[in-house]
Amino acid sequence: MNYKKFSLAFLVAFFVAPVLAQDIIRFVPDPYPIGYADQGDVKHIVIKGANVTDKEIVLETVMGQGIGMSNFKYPTKIAPNAPITIEFDMDFAGMDGQINPVVVIVDSQGKSYAAQLDGYVKNPIFFGEKLFDTGYYAPNEKREWTFYVWGIDKKTRPDLALDENAQKEFKLKTKNVMLNVDDMGKIKEGGKVPGLKLTLSTNGLSRSGWELKQKSIRKIVGFKSKKFPKATPEVLIVGYWKD
Repeated sequence: MNYKKFSLAFLVAFFVAPVLAQDIIRFVPDPYPIGYADQGDVKHIVIKGANVTDKEIVLETVMGQGIGMSNFKYPTKIAPNAPITIEFDMDFAGMDGQINPVVVIVDSQGKSYAAQLDGYVKNPIFFGEKLFDTGYYAPNEKREWTFYVWGIDKKTRPDLALDENAQKEFKLKTKNVMLNVDDMGKIKEGGKVPGLKLTLSTNGLSRSGWELKQKSIRKIVGFKSKKFPKATPEVLIVGYWKD
C-alpha cells in the first residue's frame, strides 16, 4: 500500500461520492477488469462504456480516484446511445495485491459518473511485518526493529537497501537466512525459504514542516532492490511525539 497518497485518495472519494449519477454512462463489466501487473509497471489502460441515454453528454474532465492514473484521453462529447472510450496511463508503483481504483467522469453540468476498475498487482517481495510502532517518542531517541522478508516465489532471496530518502533517518543491517514461513504468525529461521533478516534502526526521527502541527508520527521507509528494480517495497513507522 502507498501510505503517502492515502489521505489524498480519501479526500477525492469524499468529494466525488455524493454526486455520482447512475445509469447514464455505463461500463461493462462492472467492475471493469484491467488484469495483472507487476509492482512498478506502467501500463496504458483502455476502458470502454456507453452513454445509455437519449441525450448528448458534454464532458468537462476525467480523473482518477486513487493513485497512479495520469494522461487521460477522452472525447469532449458523447452522442445519445453512443459508445465511449477512455484511455490513461497507470503507474503500479507502491501498489500491492488486489486493487480497485475508480475513474471519475465529470460532465459540464457538474454531474459525476464512475467506472470502478479491478486488477491485481504482483509484488515480488514479501514482508513478514510492514507496520512498526515507536510508542511515545522523544527527539533523538534510538529505536530498532527486526523483521524478515522473502520472495513471493519462495525461491529467490531479495536484496534490499534503503532508498535515498530513508537513508536520511534510518540505517539497515541485513543477514542472509533460511526461513520457515508455514505459520505467518511465527516466522522462524532454519527452514527452506531463502530470505533476509532485516534490522532497521534510527538514532533520531526528524520533525519539521507539517509534522510540527501534529503529535502523531507517520514515517514511510522505502527500500530498493537490484534484483527487482521496479518493485517499491516500504514499511510504515507510527507513534506519538513525547513533548
